[in-house]
Amino acid sequence: MTPPLSDHFNGKTFFQPHHATAGGLRELWRWKLSAKPKRWPRQVALDPSPRRTPVNTGEIVATWIGHSSFLLQTPSLNVIFDPVFSERVSPVAWAGPRRVHPPGIAFGDLPRIDAVLLSHDHYDHCDLPSLRALAARHDPVFVAPLRHRGLLTAVGARRIVELDWWQTHGLGEEASVALTPSKHWSNRIGTPRNHRLWGGFFLRLGPRRIWFVGDTGYDAEVFRAVRQRCGPPDLALVPIGAYEPRWFMAPMHVNPAEAVQLHRDVGARLSVGMHWGTFQLTDEGRDEPAEALAIARETAGLTPQDFRIVTPGGSMVI
Repeated sequence: MTPPLSDHFNGKTFFQPHHATAGGLRELWRWKLSAKPKRWPRQVALDPSPRRTPVNTGEIVATWIGHSSFLLQTPSLNVIFDPVFSERVSPVAWAGPRRVHPPGIAFGDLPRIDAVLLSHDHYDHCDLPSLRALAARHDPVFVAPLRHRGLLTAVGARRIVELDWWQTHGLGEEASVALTPSKHWSNRIGTPRNHRLWGGFFLRLGPRRIWFVGDTGYDAEVFRAVRQRCGPPDLALVPIGAYEPRWFMAPMHVNPAEAVQLHRDVGARLSVGMHWGTFQLTDEGRDEPAEALAIARETAGLTPQDFRIVTPGGSMVI
């Protein structure tokens, strides 16, 4: 089914209003031919998994699995964002960016999953083996931007909700999720560039608000619109990695300084960095996003209690 025409859909593909499309194939090859990626470790050992944080009445527990995968738990609802448990993020299983640390929660240790929230179709976010395993084991509702139904049906999902920007879907009593815009793009083998929509997710869980930003370049207009329409989040899950070189990555990925500004634009009470340290996708070193975040945070007069870094498997209670 073709979505209706809008300010971000022309009848064939989606686009970013008021912004040029992110770099195309020519720019990609220019980057690849000139890239000087820092060396990453082949493996990063994790500390022994901490004991699972109990979920008490009136609390929300957020646990970083790695990259952009987060588990969000309340006493009555378990939600997972962009679940990736595979060894590589690639169209093929034998090549492409390899995981440097295991998932912070093993797939078999997941609690019952009620909802899977999928931000867009890129391979480091939309991992078909993980989605297939979740569909088979948990039969959750899958919530995704427009035109993801075919991908999700192919992995065995039975309950699928597609959203346009700003549309909302209920997840149960006093729980809902809205798709928020982001400055990004989509592409996957088998479909044209920008065939599917992309975005972030804003959840209302009782009186608390959680914003999963999704992949995005810096866009003050969008971030302020999120604050105006949805309110300042109690917790923002904010990308801080995959940002070098800036001439190519700036339209699609914020750097740590821009992530701090995003945090301030939306008025988040607490932000947590994601989209770093798991897969080497761009030129910066593995630890550079965390180091740059510390500098940007201090420059902005923020503390680690305002914008945190956690290790995979680390949790916070909201």
